[in-house]
Amino acid sequence: MHLILILSALGLAWLTRINESKTMGSYQQRWQTALGKFLFPPLLLFVTALSIVCMGPQGQMVWQWEGWLSYLLASAFLGFVGVSGLKLALEGWRSLQHVRTYPQQTIQGRPCRIINTPLVFSAQVGFWQPELVVSQGLLDTLDAEHLQAVLTHEQGHSYYRDTFWFFGLGWMRGFSFWLTNTEDLWQELLLLREIRADQWAAEQVDFLLLAESLLMVVSAPLMHSESFCAAFSCAAPKNRLEERIEALLAETHLPQPPNWYSLMWLLLSLFPLIVVPFHQ
Repeated sequence: MHLILILSALGLAWLTRINESKTMGSYQQRWQTALGKFLFPPLLLFVTALSIVCMGPQGQMVWQWEGWLSYLLASAFLGFVGVSGLKLALEGWRSLQHVRTYPQQTIQGRPCRIINTPLVFSAQVGFWQPELVVSQGLLDTLDAEHLQAVLTHEQGHSYYRDTFWFFGLGWMRGFSFWLTNTEDLWQELLLLREIRADQWAAEQVDFLLLAESLLMVVSAPLMHSESFCAAFSCAAPKNRLEERIEALLAETHLPQPPNWYSLMWLLLSLFPLIVVPFHQ
C-alpha cells in the first residue's frame, strides 16, 4: 500500500502540472494560480514521503519487499529535500556575509551597501531582514528622482518579505526541478513578484519615473541567485521588461487582499498524514 501511495502522489503531482503554467486573467488571478500549481506538487510529495517514514517499513503489504522499498525511497527523498535546503541556506548565508563586507552609506534616508562597480545594479539580499545593495554605477547613472524610484521598488520587496518567502519557494524549486513546468512557474512568480513591488512603489512615487528607471537599468545583476536576492533588474528578458512597463502604464494594482479560498485546495497536500493513525 505504501508503494501505491507513492505512485498516487507522483501521478497527482504530474497531473497538476501538465497544463500551461501561465494563465490569463488579472495579475492577482495569475499569482494565485501560479503559486498553487508551484506549491501543491512538491508539498504533496514531501508530506507523502514524511507519512511513509512515520509509518515505517512494517504493515500489510502486497509484496514482502514493498515496505522496505517504499521506506527507503521515502527516506532518500526526504534526505534530498534536506540537503537541498541546507545547500540553499548556506549559499544565502555566504552571500549575505559577503554583502556585509561592502561599505555602508545612507542614501536618501535608506542604509545601503555600496558595490564599487560601473555596472547598474540594485537588490535586496538576505532573508527576513535583507540588506539593500546598490552599485556605484547605479548612483552615477540615475538622477535623484529616478534613484528614489528604484530604491522605493526595493523597499517594496522588503515590505512583502520577498527574499524570505522566495527562499522557501526556491527550496521547493530545488528539490522539484524534475517536475513538469517547474521553471516556467518559477519565472512567472518572479515576474509577478516584480510587478507587485512595482505597484507598491507606484503608490509612493510617479509611476512614469519608475517605468523610465526600468528602461535605464539594463545591466545584468552581479548576484544572480533569485531565491534570496530580489533585484530591480532581474526582469532582463525583453518580454518580462515590457510586461512590467505595461503593467505600470496601465496602473494595474497588485496585490489585492489574498483570496485564501482559492488556495484552500493546497490543504489536500496534507491528506497523506490522515492515514498515519490508521496504519497497522
